Amino acid sequence: MQSSPLILEEPIRMASILEPSKPSFFPGMTKIVGTLGQKSRSVDVISQCLEAGMSVARFDFSWGDPEYHQETLENLRAAIKRTRKLCAVMLDTVGPELQVVNKTEHPISLQADTLVVLTPDQNKEAGSNLLPLNFNGLSKAVKKGDTIFIGQYLFTGSETTSVWLEVSEVNGDDVTCVIKNSATLAGSLYTLHVSQIRIDLPTLTNKDKEVISTWGVQNNIDFLSLSFTRHAEDVRHAREFLSKLGDLKQTQIFAKIENIEGLTHFDEILREADGIILSRGNLGIDLPPEKVFLFQKAAIYKCNMAGKPAVVTRVVDTMTDNLRPTRAEATDVANAVLDGSDAIVLGAETLRGLYPVDTISTVGKICAEAEKVYNQDIYFKKAVKFVGEPMTHLESITSSAVRAAIKVKASVIICFTSSGRAARLIAKYRPTMPVISVVIPQLKTNQLRWTFTGAFEARQSLIVRGLFPMLADPRHPAESKSGTNESILKVALDHGKAFGIIKPHDRVVVCQKVGDSSVVKIIELDD
Repeated sequence: MQSSPLILEEPIRMASILEPSKPSFFPGMTKIVGTLGQKSRSVDVISQCLEAGMSVARFDFSWGDPEYHQETLENLRAAIKRTRKLCAVMLDTVGPELQVVNKTEHPISLQADTLVVLTPDQNKEAGSNLLPLNFNGLSKAVKKGDTIFIGQYLFTGSETTSVWLEVSEVNGDDVTCVIKNSATLAGSLYTLHVSQIRIDLPTLTNKDKEVISTWGVQNNIDFLSLSFTRHAEDVRHAREFLSKLGDLKQTQIFAKIENIEGLTHFDEILREADGIILSRGNLGIDLPPEKVFLFQKAAIYKCNMAGKPAVVTRVVDTMTDNLRPTRAEATDVANAVLDGSDAIVLGAETLRGLYPVDTISTVGKICAEAEKVYNQDIYFKKAVKFVGEPMTHLESITSSAVRAAIKVKASVIICFTSSGRAARLIAKYRPTMPVISVVIPQLKTNQLRWTFTGAFEARQSLIVRGLFPMLADPRHPAESKSGTNESILKVALDHGKAFGIIKPHDRVVVCQKVGDSSVVKIIELDD
């Protein structure tokens, strides 16, 4: 993989740093994925999360039962109605994740330089000298000297809440380890990660399949986050499974890269997946610390050039317990934006953190500031050069729409689409202004009943940087026969005016199909 250079607008005026940020309907072009749970599952808190900028709600099935998550989802739907803000749903699979089970839920104190036994016997009680886990093949996978990490939810990197072990002996099914740092493990489940060792479990487990075919089908999930994706075949297998589940054939699959195996097969995984999640928690354990940023830059660049969303995790861990991020974390969020990330995932910060709403708001503000200094001109040239010639018809039209919008300083780009593909291609070229994706529902029938499509396509735009969907009236066609169909355009313009992103005398670039042709129009608004 080749890494891309930092894309930054220069020079930055020092005085501009002290200028207050201007409020905007869109907190930032970069999207925020919030994990809903213990501290963020009431209608009131979820409503505040949506108002603060959350556009995708993540449901992590590593913990909690379907009934618990269903109650949270019902609250999300109520919050969407209350705020009138669209939000997509992401189901995060457990995958081949190893977990330590603490049935008593009493905190477990582990002391450095002492021994602890990892056992597959879950009937035994967890304690300072013994930790039962949900996998009976660990003793066959590890050897003396291997490194094992254990922590609550995901690894925070804090030596007080996650522990580093070194295998000292394998005895039957049990693995004895030396504790390398003192820590206190709290809660009922802790994630266990063996560094650079392949665990012989399927990527999509039977438990995952059961959850998807019940909870996923019932709720028409928009995204499937495929944990521990290691090969392109993992994505193909998941897609084949979804294709048999009715409407879930439209669900987009985001491959979660969490270990060396996934990194090694990254290019082939990217070709198969709809998007990529860079899971820096587990990946940061498999990779040396000094290599993590290189993978991030290289992977995001490849996603950008392929026009597929790149999502970054683990950015403001300390906001789980603190109202402000560290300076390093704030800079990390900004660099993720400058690298080209489409979205930021907040995990423990919103799931069990004390300040879920403040975290979303803070991350959104940092993203918005970073976007102001993103050098779109350099990026645009790179993207066009990467595509090469001859371009496809749609690629040519969408890239031209972005270039025109920048040249005329348009306030917004409006794109009419049925599948969402044209809008995503526009977003691929990273315009400096919002892209309103007007999704036109299409009427379909299976000869038993009529259904409208479009809702999936609209919600799936919510993870793409700079793309803001609206679902249009199905009576308005996506394609105009004469080029004079102004009714649907008026709806989109009124939508933009209502939210203050389009003002009198603004210029607007419109991308629309007229008959068999695609057209880019520049409109200057009257009073």
